[in-house]
Amino acid sequence: MNLKLFFTITGTAAFACGCSTFSHIGKMEPRTGDEIVAAGNFFHTGTPVVLWLDPGGYDAYRVERRFAPLEKSDWSNSCAEIRTLKTPNRYGLRSKNLTANEVERVRGGGWDLPLLQSVVDQFVLHFDVAGTSRTCFLVLQDDRDLSVHFMLDMDGTIYQTLDLKERAWHATTSNDRSIGVEIANIGAYPVRGKNPFAPWYPTNADGKVFISVPKRFGDPHFRVKNFIGQPVHNEPLRGNIQGEELVQYDYTPEQYAALTKLTAALCRIFPKLKCQYPVDANGKLIPHKLPDEDLKNYQGVLGHYHVQKNKTDPGPALDWERVIGGAQKILAGQKPAPALRSPHATVAR
Repeated sequence: MNLKLFFTITGTAAFACGCSTFSHIGKMEPRTGDEIVAAGNFFHTGTPVVLWLDPGGYDAYRVERRFAPLEKSDWSNSCAEIRTLKTPNRYGLRSKNLTANEVERVRGGGWDLPLLQSVVDQFVLHFDVAGTSRTCFLVLQDDRDLSVHFMLDMDGTIYQTLDLKERAWHATTSNDRSIGVEIANIGAYPVRGKNPFAPWYPTNADGKVFISVPKRFGDPHFRVKNFIGQPVHNEPLRGNIQGEELVQYDYTPEQYAALTKLTAALCRIFPKLKCQYPVDANGKLIPHKLPDEDLKNYQGVLGHYHVQKNKTDPGPALDWERVIGGAQKILAGQKPAPALRSPHATVAR
């Protein structure tokens, strides 16, 4: 073939192919708003998610205090004013089960998904005792040198603060292997002790309990416009956690729906994370810390109280079967049906 003709043909073909490629340069590819991030990859959840990358998100990678005045939010001013702050980093590296070579490879951020999937096998549920995700992040980021991957607000909005490759500081011995979520709820309290329920859970003219964030906390910044939340049950629920009788108002339907979908997504992303919760030989929820060996071998969803003896979250009100059973149905391609009442708690009298 004539070389001049050959180069003319190939050059024209390359240019034609390049036009298609070049048309994508600089093109925005918008997200749908339900994605979470694991090792730099986006995964759909089917429920609204606000990332640390998004406007209005909560960024646990930042050093400065999120809610302090800007001129006093830097690290030098922060550690001088807030004595509980000891380090500018609120998270670390999942290094416990990695080889020395793997640590060197990922310490700069170079996680690949298969390696992360080999490490993560627990999903720890917390209540935040802050009542709203905004206040929760203030406490974690500005006051306590702590972090968590997800926060779940009362209106069902999920906030992701870190890539799941990071070792968040939320559950002591399980941090290296777990993902954590702080669910907005004022918490559980001894049956005969004091509690803060009255200002948070007033009753309307129809006798229905609703959620009212006390004014001293400011605007809760719910993403759902004009949101007025209600616990699933109109009365506080009572149950035994760590050997103590506690009382707690239930989570909102919006929180249950979002948590169920998030759980299903995580169990699909991470093969070692089994869609189950800790049960005894009779199939009943274990309401206390797991023995060390059992915790070491456990793979699945669990509460903070399964990890530490001094914790009671997510409390007696959480309907485990509603969350895990619903997630199992999603994974099986079915639509989850909401449970009417938690089998693990009773109405407080």
